[in-house]
Amino acid sequence: MPSEHADLIFTGGPAYLGGGRTTSGVAVTAGRISAVGPEPARAMAGPGTEVIDLAGGLLLPGFTDAHIHAVSGGMELGQCDLTGFTDAAEYPRLIGEYARAHPDQPWVRGGGWSMEAFPGGIPTRRALDAVVPDRPAYLVNRDHHGAWVNTRALELAGIDRDTPDPADGRIERDADGEPVGMLQEGAAHLVSRLLPELTAADRLAGLLRAQRLLHSLGITAWQDALLGDFNGMSDASGAYLEAAERGSLTARVTGALWWDRDRGAEQIDELLERRSRLDLAPLLRARTVKIMQDGVAENHTAAMLEPYLTPCGCAGGGAGGSAAGNAGLSFVDPSELAKYLTALDALDFQVHFHALGDRAVREALDAVQAARTANGDRDNRHHLAHLQVVHPDDIPRFAQLGAVANIQPLWACHEPQMDVLTIPFLGQRRAGWQYPFGALLASGARLAGGSDWPVSSPDPLHGIHTAVNRIAPDGAGPAFLPEQRIALADALDLYTAGSAYVTHAEDTGRIAEGNLADLAVLDRNPLDLPPGHIADARVRLTFVGGRCVFQD
Repeated sequence: MPSEHADLIFTGGPAYLGGGRTTSGVAVTAGRISAVGPEPARAMAGPGTEVIDLAGGLLLPGFTDAHIHAVSGGMELGQCDLTGFTDAAEYPRLIGEYARAHPDQPWVRGGGWSMEAFPGGIPTRRALDAVVPDRPAYLVNRDHHGAWVNTRALELAGIDRDTPDPADGRIERDADGEPVGMLQEGAAHLVSRLLPELTAADRLAGLLRAQRLLHSLGITAWQDALLGDFNGMSDASGAYLEAAERGSLTARVTGALWWDRDRGAEQIDELLERRSRLDLAPLLRARTVKIMQDGVAENHTAAMLEPYLTPCGCAGGGAGGSAAGNAGLSFVDPSELAKYLTALDALDFQVHFHALGDRAVREALDAVQAARTANGDRDNRHHLAHLQVVHPDDIPRFAQLGAVANIQPLWACHEPQMDVLTIPFLGQRRAGWQYPFGALLASGARLAGGSDWPVSSPDPLHGIHTAVNRIAPDGAGPAFLPEQRIALADALDLYTAGSAYVTHAEDTGRIAEGNLADLAVLDRNPLDLPPGHIADARVRLTFVGGRCVFQD
Protein backbone atom coordinates (compact mmCIF):
# COMPACT_ATOMS: atom_id res chain seq x y z
CA MET A 1 0.00 0.00 0.00
CA PRO A 2 1.10 3.65 -0.40
CA SER A 3 3.15 5.09 2.45
CA GLU A 4 1.25 8.41 2.74
CA HIS A 5 -0.63 9.32 5.88
CA ALA A 6 -3.99 7.68 6.51
CA ASP A 7 -7.28 9.54 6.22
CA LEU A 8 -8.80 7.52 9.07
CA ILE A 9 -7.47 5.38 11.88
CA PHE A 10 -9.74 3.25 14.06
CA THR A 11 -8.41 2.53 17.52
CA GLY A 12 -9.62 1.86 21.04
CA GLY A 13 -11.37 -1.42 20.33
CA PRO A 14 -11.22 -4.70 18.41
CA ALA A 15 -11.51 -5.04 14.65
CA TYR A 16 -13.14 -8.22 13.37
CA LEU A 17 -11.02 -10.13 10.86
CA GLY A 18 -13.39 -13.06 10.24
CA GLY A 19 -13.52 -16.55 11.66
CA GLY A 20 -13.76 -15.17 15.19
CA ARG A 21 -10.36 -13.44 14.99
CA THR A 22 -9.81 -9.82 16.01
CA THR A 23 -7.00 -7.30 16.09
CA SER A 24 -6.76 -3.61 16.99
CA GLY A 25 -5.85 -0.67 14.79
CA VAL A 26 -7.08 -0.19 11.22
CA ALA A 27 -6.02 2.60 8.85
CA VAL A 28 -7.89 3.83 5.79
CA THR A 29 -6.36 5.77 2.89
CA ALA A 30 -8.19 6.93 -0.25
CA GLY A 31 -11.20 4.72 0.43
CA ARG A 32 -9.30 1.49 1.06
CA ILE A 33 -7.85 -0.24 4.09
CA SER A 34 -4.17 0.66 4.14
CA ALA A 35 -2.97 -0.99 7.36
CA VAL A 36 -4.24 -3.59 9.82
CA GLY A 37 -2.78 -4.04 13.28
CA PRO A 38 -1.79 -1.63 16.05
CA GLU A 39 1.77 -0.81 14.92
CA PRO A 40 1.14 -0.56 11.14
CA ALA A 41 -1.95 1.60 11.72
CA ARG A 42 -0.19 3.89 14.22
CA ALA A 43 2.67 4.40 11.77
CA MET A 44 0.27 5.90 9.23
CA ALA A 45 -0.98 8.67 11.50
CA GLY A 46 -0.36 12.20 10.28
CA PRO A 47 -1.47 15.75 11.02
CA GLY A 48 -4.62 15.40 8.89
CA THR A 49 -5.60 11.89 10.03
CA GLU A 50 -8.98 11.54 11.73
CA VAL A 51 -8.72 9.14 14.66
CA ILE A 52 -11.95 7.33 15.55
CA ASP A 53 -12.15 5.91 19.04
CA LEU A 54 -14.14 2.68 19.03
CA ALA A 55 -14.63 3.04 22.81
CA GLY A 56 -14.53 -0.71 23.23
CA GLY A 57 -17.01 -1.34 20.44
CA LEU A 58 -16.37 -3.66 17.50
CA LEU A 59 -15.20 -2.57 14.04
CA LEU A 60 -16.70 -4.88 11.42
CA PRO A 61 -16.71 -5.16 7.65
CA GLY A 62 -19.90 -3.49 6.46
CA PHE A 63 -22.81 -5.92 6.29
CA THR A 64 -24.03 -7.14 2.90
CA ASP A 65 -27.67 -8.25 2.66
CA ALA A 66 -27.74 -10.98 0.04
CA HIS A 67 -31.52 -10.97 -0.45
CA ILE A 68 -33.55 -7.81 0.05
CA HIS A 69 -36.18 -5.72 -1.72
CA ALA A 70 -34.88 -2.31 -0.78
CA VAL A 71 -36.91 -0.07 -3.08
CA SER A 72 -40.24 -1.77 -2.43
CA GLY A 73 -39.46 -1.79 1.29
CA GLY A 74 -38.71 1.91 1.20
CA MET A 75 -41.91 2.63 -0.70
CA GLU A 76 -43.98 0.57 1.72
CA LEU A 77 -42.69 2.69 4.57
CA GLY A 78 -44.61 5.54 2.91
CA GLN A 79 -47.80 3.51 2.32
CA CYS A 80 -50.24 1.80 4.70
CA ASP A 81 -47.59 0.02 6.75
CA LEU A 82 -48.96 -2.81 8.92
CA THR A 83 -45.57 -4.25 9.81
CA GLY A 84 -45.13 -5.33 13.41
CA PHE A 85 -48.82 -5.81 14.21
CA THR A 86 -50.37 -9.26 14.66
CA ASP A 87 -53.82 -8.44 16.04
CA ALA A 88 -56.66 -8.88 13.53
CA ALA A 89 -58.65 -6.18 15.33
CA GLU A 90 -55.83 -3.65 14.90
CA TYR A 91 -55.61 -3.94 11.15
CA PRO A 92 -59.01 -2.39 10.28
CA ARG A 93 -58.29 0.49 12.67
CA LEU A 94 -54.88 1.18 11.10
CA ILE A 95 -56.19 0.81 7.55
CA GLY A 96 -59.15 3.07 8.29
CA GLU A 97 -56.88 5.73 9.77
CA TYR A 98 -54.63 5.60 6.72
CA ALA A 99 -57.59 5.79 4.33
CA ARG A 100 -59.03 8.83 6.11
CA ALA A 101 -55.61 10.53 6.10
CA HIS A 102 -55.22 9.96 2.34
CA PRO A 103 -58.65 10.68 0.85
CA ASP A 104 -57.26 11.61 -2.57
CA GLN A 105 -55.49 8.31 -3.22
CA PRO A 106 -57.51 6.22 -5.72
CA TRP A 107 -56.36 2.96 -4.07
CA VAL A 108 -55.52 2.13 -0.48
CA ARG A 109 -52.34 0.10 -0.78
CA GLY A 110 -49.60 -1.15 1.50
CA GLY A 111 -48.96 -4.29 3.46
CA GLY A 112 -46.99 -6.09 6.12
CA TRP A 113 -49.88 -7.90 7.83
CA SER A 114 -49.26 -11.31 9.42
CA MET A 115 -51.13 -14.42 8.37
CA GLU A 116 -51.07 -15.67 11.96
CA ALA A 117 -53.64 -12.99 12.87
CA PHE A 118 -56.41 -14.74 10.92
CA PRO A 119 -57.93 -18.25 11.04
CA GLY A 120 -56.05 -20.34 8.52
CA GLY A 121 -54.03 -17.26 7.59
CA ILE A 122 -56.93 -15.90 5.51
CA PRO A 123 -58.50 -12.46 6.11
CA THR A 124 -61.78 -11.54 4.42
CA ARG A 125 -62.92 -8.67 2.24
CA ARG A 126 -65.78 -7.85 4.63
CA ALA A 127 -63.39 -6.50 7.27
CA LEU A 128 -61.77 -4.29 4.63
CA ASP A 129 -65.11 -3.19 3.21
CA ALA A 130 -66.10 -1.83 6.63
CA VAL A 131 -63.23 0.68 6.63
CA VAL A 132 -62.62 1.17 2.88
CA PRO A 133 -66.04 0.93 1.21
CA ASP A 134 -65.54 3.62 -1.42
CA ARG A 135 -62.39 2.62 -3.31
CA PRO A 136 -60.29 -0.47 -3.96
CA ALA A 137 -57.81 -1.73 -1.35
CA TYR A 138 -54.78 -3.95 -2.01
CA LEU A 139 -52.60 -5.00 0.95
CA VAL A 140 -49.85 -7.59 0.60
CA ASN A 141 -49.07 -9.87 3.51
CA ARG A 142 -45.80 -9.95 5.37
CA ASP A 143 -44.18 -12.53 3.08
CA HIS A 144 -45.49 -10.81 -0.09
CA HIS A 145 -46.89 -14.06 -1.46
CA GLY A 146 -50.52 -13.06 -1.11
CA ALA A 147 -52.80 -10.03 -1.07
CA TRP A 148 -55.84 -9.01 0.96
CA VAL A 149 -58.33 -7.10 -1.17
CA ASN A 150 -61.76 -5.60 -0.65
CA THR A 151 -64.96 -6.11 -2.64
CA ARG A 152 -64.36 -3.06 -4.81
CA ALA A 153 -60.96 -4.43 -5.91
CA LEU A 154 -62.51 -7.80 -6.76
CA GLU A 155 -65.24 -6.08 -8.79
CA LEU A 156 -62.74 -3.98 -10.74
CA ALA A 157 -60.74 -7.12 -11.55
CA GLY A 158 -63.86 -9.05 -12.55
CA ILE A 159 -63.17 -11.78 -9.98
CA ASP A 160 -66.24 -13.78 -8.97
CA ARG A 161 -67.22 -17.35 -8.21
CA ASP A 162 -66.75 -18.31 -11.88
CA THR A 163 -63.20 -16.96 -12.17
CA PRO A 164 -60.76 -19.88 -12.47
CA ASP A 165 -57.60 -20.03 -10.39
CA PRO A 166 -54.52 -19.05 -12.40
CA ALA A 167 -51.92 -21.77 -12.90
CA ASP A 168 -49.51 -20.09 -10.47
CA GLY A 169 -51.93 -19.08 -7.73
CA ARG A 170 -55.19 -19.54 -5.87
CA ILE A 171 -58.30 -17.46 -5.20
CA GLU A 172 -59.43 -18.29 -1.68
CA ARG A 173 -63.18 -18.99 -1.56
CA ASP A 174 -65.90 -19.60 1.01
CA ALA A 175 -68.05 -22.73 1.23
CA ASP A 176 -70.31 -21.38 -1.52
CA GLY A 177 -67.39 -20.74 -3.87
CA GLU A 178 -67.41 -16.96 -3.50
CA PRO A 179 -64.02 -15.18 -3.34
CA VAL A 180 -63.32 -14.16 0.26
CA GLY A 181 -60.79 -11.42 -0.53
CA MET A 182 -57.51 -13.33 -0.19
CA LEU A 183 -55.44 -13.95 -3.33
CA GLN A 184 -52.47 -16.31 -3.16
CA GLU A 185 -49.33 -16.05 -5.31
CA GLY A 186 -50.09 -15.38 -9.00
CA ALA A 187 -53.78 -14.78 -8.27
CA ALA A 188 -52.76 -11.48 -6.68
CA HIS A 189 -51.73 -10.28 -10.15
CA LEU A 190 -55.38 -10.34 -11.22
CA VAL A 191 -55.75 -7.24 -9.05
CA SER A 192 -52.21 -5.84 -8.87
CA ARG A 193 -52.18 -5.29 -12.64
CA LEU A 194 -54.84 -2.61 -12.05
CA LEU A 195 -52.87 -0.64 -9.48
CA PRO A 196 -51.95 2.92 -10.49
CA GLU A 197 -48.42 3.05 -11.82
CA LEU A 198 -45.96 4.33 -9.26
CA THR A 199 -43.94 7.25 -10.53
CA ALA A 200 -40.19 7.41 -10.95
CA ALA A 201 -40.17 9.94 -8.11
CA ASP A 202 -42.01 7.46 -5.86
CA ARG A 203 -39.44 4.77 -6.54
CA LEU A 204 -36.46 7.06 -6.07
CA ALA A 205 -37.89 8.33 -2.78
CA GLY A 206 -38.38 4.71 -1.69
CA LEU A 207 -34.78 3.85 -2.53
CA LEU A 208 -33.35 6.81 -0.64
CA ARG A 209 -35.63 6.15 2.34
CA ALA A 210 -34.46 2.52 2.39
CA GLN A 211 -30.81 3.46 1.95
CA ARG A 212 -30.92 5.69 5.04
CA LEU A 213 -32.45 2.89 7.09
CA LEU A 214 -30.04 0.22 5.84
CA HIS A 215 -26.95 2.36 6.43
CA SER A 216 -28.18 2.94 9.99
CA LEU A 217 -28.03 -0.84 10.45
CA GLY A 218 -24.43 -1.09 9.22
CA ILE A 219 -25.41 -2.32 5.75
CA THR A 220 -23.08 -1.09 3.05
CA ALA A 221 -24.13 -3.38 0.18
CA TRP A 222 -27.05 -5.52 -0.87
CA GLN A 223 -28.51 -7.67 -3.58
CA ASP A 224 -31.93 -6.42 -4.63
CA ALA A 225 -33.65 -9.73 -5.25
CA LEU A 226 -36.22 -8.55 -7.79
CA LEU A 227 -35.66 -5.99 -10.52
CA GLY A 228 -38.76 -6.28 -12.66
CA ASP A 229 -42.56 -6.15 -12.48
CA PHE A 230 -44.23 -8.71 -10.23
CA ASN A 231 -47.53 -8.59 -8.30
CA GLY A 232 -47.55 -4.84 -7.88
CA MET A 233 -43.81 -4.56 -7.13
CA SER A 234 -42.88 -2.14 -9.87
CA ASP A 235 -39.46 -2.32 -11.47
CA ALA A 236 -36.87 -0.55 -9.30
CA SER A 237 -34.20 -0.47 -12.02
CA GLY A 238 -34.83 3.15 -12.94
CA ALA A 239 -34.53 4.29 -9.33
CA TYR A 240 -31.11 2.67 -9.03
CA LEU A 241 -29.97 4.13 -12.34
CA GLU A 242 -31.12 7.62 -11.43
CA ALA A 243 -29.56 7.45 -7.96
CA ALA A 244 -26.27 6.19 -9.40
CA GLU A 245 -26.18 8.89 -12.06
CA ARG A 246 -27.05 11.64 -9.55
CA GLY A 247 -24.42 10.44 -7.07
CA SER A 248 -27.03 9.76 -4.38
CA LEU A 249 -26.50 5.99 -4.39
CA THR A 250 -24.06 5.38 -1.53
CA ALA A 251 -24.41 1.60 -1.20
CA ARG A 252 -22.99 -1.12 -3.43
CA VAL A 253 -25.94 -2.80 -5.14
CA THR A 254 -26.26 -5.99 -7.14
CA GLY A 255 -29.56 -6.27 -8.96
CA ALA A 256 -31.27 -9.60 -9.69
CA LEU A 257 -33.20 -9.31 -12.95
CA TRP A 258 -36.64 -10.91 -12.74
CA TRP A 259 -37.24 -14.06 -14.81
CA ASP A 260 -40.79 -13.90 -16.18
CA ARG A 261 -42.11 -17.37 -15.39
CA ASP A 262 -44.84 -17.03 -18.03
CA ARG A 263 -42.18 -16.86 -20.75
CA GLY A 264 -39.21 -18.94 -21.79
CA ALA A 265 -35.72 -18.58 -23.24
CA GLU A 266 -36.85 -15.84 -25.61
CA GLN A 267 -36.43 -13.33 -22.74
CA ILE A 268 -32.68 -13.96 -22.44
CA ASP A 269 -31.82 -11.35 -25.09
CA GLU A 270 -33.77 -8.78 -23.06
CA LEU A 271 -31.87 -9.78 -19.92
CA LEU A 272 -28.58 -9.26 -21.73
CA GLU A 273 -29.67 -5.77 -22.75
CA ARG A 274 -30.78 -4.93 -19.21
CA ARG A 275 -27.51 -6.24 -17.79
CA SER A 276 -25.55 -3.98 -20.11
CA ARG A 277 -27.69 -0.94 -19.29
CA LEU A 278 -27.61 -1.42 -15.51
CA ASP A 279 -24.02 -2.52 -15.03
CA LEU A 280 -22.50 0.66 -13.63
CA ALA A 281 -19.74 -0.74 -11.44
CA PRO A 282 -18.52 -0.10 -8.80
CA LEU A 283 -21.80 0.86 -7.11
CA LEU A 284 -24.40 -0.83 -9.36
CA ARG A 285 -24.24 -4.18 -11.12
CA ALA A 286 -26.94 -6.39 -12.61
CA ARG A 287 -25.35 -9.70 -13.53
CA THR A 288 -27.87 -11.88 -11.69
CA VAL A 289 -31.20 -13.39 -12.77
CA LYS A 290 -33.88 -14.15 -10.18
CA ILE A 291 -35.98 -17.28 -10.74
CA MET A 292 -38.82 -17.89 -8.29
CA GLN A 293 -39.30 -21.64 -8.35
CA ASP A 294 -42.04 -21.98 -5.73
CA GLY A 295 -44.15 -20.15 -3.16
CA VAL A 296 -44.24 -20.33 0.63
CA ALA A 297 -45.16 -23.00 3.15
CA GLU A 298 -47.78 -20.99 5.05
CA ASN A 299 -50.16 -20.88 2.10
CA HIS A 300 -49.07 -24.33 0.88
CA THR A 301 -47.57 -23.15 -2.40
CA ALA A 302 -43.97 -24.09 -1.50
CA ALA A 303 -43.07 -27.05 -3.70
CA MET A 304 -42.80 -30.24 -1.60
CA LEU A 305 -41.68 -33.75 -2.48
CA GLU A 306 -44.72 -35.10 -0.59
CA PRO A 307 -48.17 -33.52 -0.15
CA TYR A 308 -49.02 -31.24 2.73
CA LEU A 309 -50.95 -32.73 5.62
CA THR A 310 -54.33 -31.69 6.94
CA PRO A 311 -54.57 -30.52 10.58
CA CYS A 312 -55.44 -34.10 11.54
CA GLY A 313 -52.03 -35.21 10.24
CA CYS A 314 -53.47 -36.88 7.13
CA ALA A 315 -52.10 -36.48 3.65
CA GLY A 316 -54.35 -33.94 2.07
CA GLY A 317 -54.94 -30.33 1.53
CA GLY A 318 -53.77 -26.98 2.63
CA ALA A 319 -54.99 -23.64 3.78
CA GLY A 320 -58.14 -22.26 2.28
CA GLY A 321 -59.46 -25.56 1.00
CA SER A 322 -56.66 -26.40 -1.40
CA ALA A 323 -57.14 -29.78 -3.00
CA ALA A 324 -56.24 -33.04 -1.33
CA GLY A 325 -52.83 -34.22 -2.41
CA ASN A 326 -51.56 -30.67 -2.79
CA ALA A 327 -47.74 -30.65 -2.88
CA GLY A 328 -47.31 -26.99 -3.78
CA LEU A 329 -46.34 -25.27 -7.01
CA SER A 330 -43.27 -25.44 -9.22
CA PHE A 331 -43.56 -22.20 -11.14
CA VAL A 332 -41.03 -23.24 -13.80
CA ASP A 333 -41.13 -26.73 -15.33
CA PRO A 334 -38.07 -28.53 -13.90
CA SER A 335 -36.88 -29.84 -17.27
CA GLU A 336 -37.09 -26.35 -18.75
CA LEU A 337 -35.45 -24.89 -15.64
CA ALA A 338 -32.30 -26.92 -16.32
CA LYS A 339 -32.19 -25.65 -19.92
CA TYR A 340 -32.70 -22.04 -18.88
CA LEU A 341 -29.99 -22.18 -16.23
CA THR A 342 -27.55 -23.83 -18.62
CA ALA A 343 -28.12 -21.05 -21.16
CA LEU A 344 -27.84 -18.29 -18.55
CA ASP A 345 -24.74 -19.83 -17.03
CA ALA A 346 -23.05 -19.99 -20.45
CA LEU A 347 -23.63 -16.22 -20.73
CA ASP A 348 -22.09 -15.69 -17.27
CA PHE A 349 -25.31 -14.79 -15.56
CA GLN A 350 -25.53 -15.73 -11.92
CA VAL A 351 -28.91 -17.24 -11.00
CA HIS A 352 -30.62 -16.46 -7.71
CA PHE A 353 -33.32 -19.04 -6.95
CA HIS A 354 -36.26 -18.62 -4.63
CA ALA A 355 -36.39 -22.23 -3.41
CA LEU A 356 -38.31 -22.78 -0.21
CA GLY A 357 -39.76 -26.30 -0.30
CA ASP A 358 -37.72 -29.48 -0.57
CA ARG A 359 -38.90 -30.19 -4.13
CA ALA A 360 -37.99 -26.67 -5.27
CA VAL A 361 -34.57 -27.02 -3.63
CA ARG A 362 -33.98 -30.29 -5.45
CA GLU A 363 -35.18 -28.87 -8.77
CA ALA A 364 -32.83 -25.89 -8.42
CA LEU A 365 -29.86 -28.08 -7.48
CA ASP A 366 -30.62 -30.40 -10.41
CA ALA A 367 -30.55 -27.36 -12.69
CA VAL A 368 -27.20 -26.23 -11.27
CA GLN A 369 -25.83 -29.73 -11.81
CA ALA A 370 -27.04 -29.73 -15.44
CA ALA A 371 -25.36 -26.38 -16.07
CA ARG A 372 -22.06 -27.54 -14.56
CA THR A 373 -22.17 -30.72 -16.62
CA ALA A 374 -22.73 -28.72 -19.81
CA ASN A 375 -20.51 -25.69 -19.12
CA GLY A 376 -18.04 -26.65 -16.42
CA ASP A 377 -17.55 -24.43 -13.38
CA ARG A 378 -17.72 -20.82 -14.61
CA ASP A 379 -17.60 -19.35 -11.08
CA ASN A 380 -21.05 -17.79 -11.46
CA ARG A 381 -21.93 -18.59 -7.83
CA HIS A 382 -25.54 -19.60 -8.31
CA HIS A 383 -27.42 -19.52 -5.04
CA LEU A 384 -30.62 -20.78 -3.49
CA ALA A 385 -32.49 -18.44 -1.16
CA HIS A 386 -34.76 -19.25 1.79
CA LEU A 387 -34.25 -23.03 2.05
CA GLN A 388 -37.02 -23.60 4.55
CA VAL A 389 -37.27 -27.35 3.98
CA VAL A 390 -34.23 -29.21 2.65
CA HIS A 391 -34.26 -32.98 2.23
CA PRO A 392 -31.22 -34.43 4.03
CA ASP A 393 -30.06 -36.08 0.79
CA ASP A 394 -29.65 -32.66 -0.78
CA ILE A 395 -27.57 -30.98 1.93
CA PRO A 396 -24.17 -32.29 0.68
CA ARG A 397 -25.01 -31.27 -2.88
CA PHE A 398 -24.51 -27.57 -2.12
CA ALA A 399 -20.78 -28.01 -1.53
CA GLN A 400 -20.46 -30.56 -4.33
CA LEU A 401 -22.05 -28.19 -6.86
CA GLY A 402 -20.65 -24.91 -5.54
CA ALA A 403 -24.20 -23.66 -4.91
CA VAL A 404 -24.39 -21.04 -2.16
CA ALA A 405 -27.03 -21.32 0.57
CA ASN A 406 -28.54 -17.82 0.81
CA ILE A 407 -30.31 -17.96 4.18
CA GLN A 408 -32.71 -15.67 6.04
CA PRO A 409 -31.95 -16.54 9.67
CA LEU A 410 -34.77 -14.54 11.27
CA TRP A 411 -37.29 -17.13 10.10
CA ALA A 412 -35.63 -20.00 12.03
CA CYS A 413 -37.57 -19.59 15.25
CA HIS A 414 -40.83 -20.49 16.92
CA GLU A 415 -43.58 -18.00 16.13
CA PRO A 416 -47.29 -18.44 15.36
CA GLN A 417 -46.74 -18.51 11.60
CA MET A 418 -44.36 -21.42 12.12
CA ASP A 419 -46.19 -23.23 14.90
CA VAL A 420 -49.77 -22.79 13.67
CA LEU A 421 -49.57 -22.46 9.89
CA THR A 422 -46.52 -24.55 9.00
CA ILE A 423 -45.48 -27.38 11.34
CA PRO A 424 -48.94 -29.05 11.51
CA PHE A 425 -49.07 -29.22 7.72
CA LEU A 426 -45.50 -30.49 7.27
CA GLY A 427 -45.56 -33.13 10.00
CA GLN A 428 -42.79 -33.70 12.52
CA ARG A 429 -40.38 -35.46 10.14
CA ARG A 430 -40.30 -32.68 7.55
CA ALA A 431 -40.62 -29.97 10.17
CA GLY A 432 -37.25 -31.20 11.47
CA TRP A 433 -35.64 -30.42 8.09
CA GLN A 434 -36.31 -26.69 8.31
CA TYR A 435 -33.58 -24.07 8.01
CA PRO A 436 -30.69 -26.54 8.40
CA PHE A 437 -27.97 -23.91 8.84
CA GLY A 438 -25.72 -26.08 11.03
CA ALA A 439 -25.95 -29.08 8.73
CA LEU A 440 -25.21 -26.99 5.63
CA LEU A 441 -22.20 -25.40 7.29
CA ALA A 442 -20.88 -28.77 8.49
CA SER A 443 -21.24 -30.18 4.96
CA GLY A 444 -18.85 -27.57 3.59
CA ALA A 445 -21.48 -25.38 1.92
CA ARG A 446 -20.87 -21.66 1.54
CA LEU A 447 -23.52 -19.59 3.32
CA ALA A 448 -24.63 -16.02 2.74
CA GLY A 449 -27.05 -13.99 4.86
CA GLY A 450 -30.04 -11.88 3.92
CA SER A 451 -33.25 -10.51 5.36
CA ASP A 452 -35.86 -10.47 2.56
CA TRP A 453 -36.94 -7.08 3.93
CA PRO A 454 -39.73 -5.89 3.91
CA VAL A 455 -40.82 -9.46 4.64
CA SER A 456 -38.83 -9.34 7.88
CA SER A 457 -36.53 -6.96 9.73
CA PRO A 458 -33.49 -5.82 7.74
CA ASP A 459 -31.34 -5.60 10.90
CA PRO A 460 -28.38 -7.99 10.41
CA LEU A 461 -27.81 -8.18 14.16
CA HIS A 462 -31.31 -9.60 14.58
CA GLY A 463 -30.58 -12.24 11.94
CA ILE A 464 -27.23 -13.04 13.55
CA HIS A 465 -28.87 -13.32 16.97
CA THR A 466 -31.46 -15.77 15.62
CA ALA A 467 -28.92 -17.89 13.74
CA VAL A 468 -26.93 -18.33 16.97
CA ASN A 469 -29.87 -18.83 19.35
CA ARG A 470 -32.66 -20.16 17.09
CA ILE A 471 -34.83 -17.77 19.12
CA ALA A 472 -35.86 -14.34 17.81
CA PRO A 473 -34.46 -11.30 19.62
CA ASP A 474 -37.86 -10.52 21.14
CA GLY A 475 -38.80 -14.16 21.63
CA ALA A 476 -38.49 -16.71 24.39
CA GLY A 477 -37.62 -20.39 24.45
CA PRO A 478 -37.73 -23.09 23.43
CA ALA A 479 -35.14 -22.83 20.69
CA PHE A 480 -36.28 -23.97 17.25
CA LEU A 481 -34.31 -27.08 16.20
CA PRO A 482 -31.36 -26.05 18.41
CA GLU A 483 -29.07 -28.62 16.78
CA GLN A 484 -29.02 -26.29 13.75
CA ARG A 485 -27.56 -23.35 15.67
CA ILE A 486 -24.32 -21.90 14.33
CA ALA A 487 -21.49 -20.14 16.17
CA LEU A 488 -21.44 -16.36 16.42
CA ALA A 489 -18.30 -16.11 14.28
CA ASP A 490 -20.00 -18.12 11.52
CA ALA A 491 -23.09 -15.94 11.78
CA LEU A 492 -21.03 -12.74 11.51
CA ASP A 493 -19.26 -14.21 8.49
CA LEU A 494 -22.64 -14.88 6.81
CA TYR A 495 -23.41 -11.20 6.49
CA THR A 496 -19.86 -10.10 5.70
CA ALA A 497 -17.52 -12.43 3.80
CA GLY A 498 -20.30 -14.86 2.85
CA SER A 499 -22.59 -12.31 1.25
CA ALA A 500 -19.65 -10.46 -0.31
CA TYR A 501 -18.63 -13.73 -1.98
CA VAL A 502 -22.05 -14.37 -3.47
CA THR A 503 -22.15 -10.83 -4.88
CA HIS A 504 -18.67 -11.22 -6.44
CA ALA A 505 -17.32 -8.46 -4.20
CA GLU A 506 -14.11 -10.03 -2.89
CA ASP A 507 -12.61 -6.67 -2.01
CA THR A 508 -15.30 -6.15 0.63
CA GLY A 509 -16.53 -8.37 3.45
CA ARG A 510 -13.16 -8.65 5.22
CA ILE A 511 -10.91 -6.21 7.02
CA ALA A 512 -7.67 -6.71 5.10
CA GLU A 513 -5.10 -4.45 3.45
CA GLY A 514 -6.23 -3.37 0.01
CA ASN A 515 -9.91 -4.05 0.58
CA LEU A 516 -12.49 -1.32 0.27
CA ALA A 517 -13.12 0.54 3.53
CA ASP A 518 -16.78 -0.51 3.80
CA LEU A 519 -17.04 -0.67 7.57
CA ALA A 520 -19.48 -0.58 10.49
CA VAL A 521 -18.80 0.35 14.11
CA LEU A 522 -20.87 -1.28 16.86
CA ASP A 523 -21.34 0.25 20.30
CA ARG A 524 -20.19 -2.99 21.95
CA ASN A 525 -18.49 -6.25 21.05
CA PRO A 526 -21.00 -9.09 20.47
CA LEU A 527 -18.17 -11.60 20.85
CA ASP A 528 -18.08 -10.63 24.54
CA LEU A 529 -21.85 -10.75 25.08
CA PRO A 530 -23.94 -13.70 26.26
CA PRO A 531 -25.65 -15.29 23.22
CA GLY A 532 -29.05 -14.01 24.31
CA HIS A 533 -27.86 -10.40 24.14
CA ILE A 534 -26.30 -10.27 20.65
CA ALA A 535 -29.16 -8.14 19.34
CA ASP A 536 -28.54 -5.54 22.07
CA ALA A 537 -25.63 -4.18 20.02
CA ARG A 538 -26.28 -1.05 17.97
CA VAL A 539 -24.51 0.53 15.00
CA ARG A 540 -22.72 3.82 15.76
CA LEU A 541 -21.08 4.54 12.41
CA THR A 542 -21.19 3.20 8.86
CA PHE A 543 -18.60 3.88 6.13
CA VAL A 544 -18.66 3.13 2.40
CA GLY A 545 -15.30 3.54 0.70
CA GLY A 546 -14.02 5.38 3.76
CA ARG A 547 -16.86 7.92 3.62
CA CYS A 548 -19.18 8.14 6.61
CA VAL A 549 -22.74 7.46 5.44
CA PHE A 550 -24.33 7.07 8.88
CA GLN A 551 -23.54 8.46 12.31
CA ASP A 552 -25.70 7.74 15.33
